[in-house]
Amino acid sequence: MRIALIPARGGSKRIPRKNIRPFAGRPVIAWSITAAAESGLFDRIVCSTDDEEIAQVAQAWGAEAPFRRPPELSDDHATTLAVVQHFLGWANAEQLPLDALCCIYPASPFVTAEALRAAYEQLASSGAQYCFPVARFPAPIQRAIRRTADGRLEMFQPENFNVRSQDLEPAFFDAGQFYWGRPDAYRAGLRMFGPDSVPLEIPLWRCVDIDTPDDWDRAEKLWRVVASG
Repeated sequence: MRIALIPARGGSKRIPRKNIRPFAGRPVIAWSITAAAESGLFDRIVCSTDDEEIAQVAQAWGAEAPFRRPPELSDDHATTLAVVQHFLGWANAEQLPLDALCCIYPASPFVTAEALRAAYEQLASSGAQYCFPVARFPAPIQRAIRRTADGRLEMFQPENFNVRSQDLEPAFFDAGQFYWGRPDAYRAGLRMFGPDSVPLEIPLWRCVDIDTPDDWDRAEKLWRVVASG
């Protein structure tokens, strides 16, 4: 059995009610649910939430909300791993024969069914424990600079000042959309950003981490550009 888990707590502070706020004509969580459904990969799509309204919205768009997440896993300090492990405890109590789990963030309007399928194929064929989308940093991280205490600048790696950008190793970041994983890896808390994972590289423009009102505004503008062709 393959399950999509969508963790959506109700207490978002920087963007109140973020997970069900309208985005491009539907609650933003609906985009994640729809992508999961259209992928054809999942036996069940489950929303893990502490919030009754979020549960109702998720159910209206085709997900289940069979339990409520406890308060200690619904604050600003709750980790994704802890939420996944809580779900796995519930799944074990329900005696679900779980083969693979995909945790899909609720505010991910640019996630696609195609990416979910491609990542699952990589997970299955590689023998890895996790697979998730990554994107390439737009500039070489080896030439990154910091502000010093006196307001000046310095390089993190000054030895790379004269190295051409094309001669530096590409670096990638977590796109923050979804995480395919094997249940035992999640249970054991196996480190995700390491040798037990394989990446699915996606275009940089598809990486929109919506945490602030400015992020939301940027995502909406990008969506209008994409929708217009």
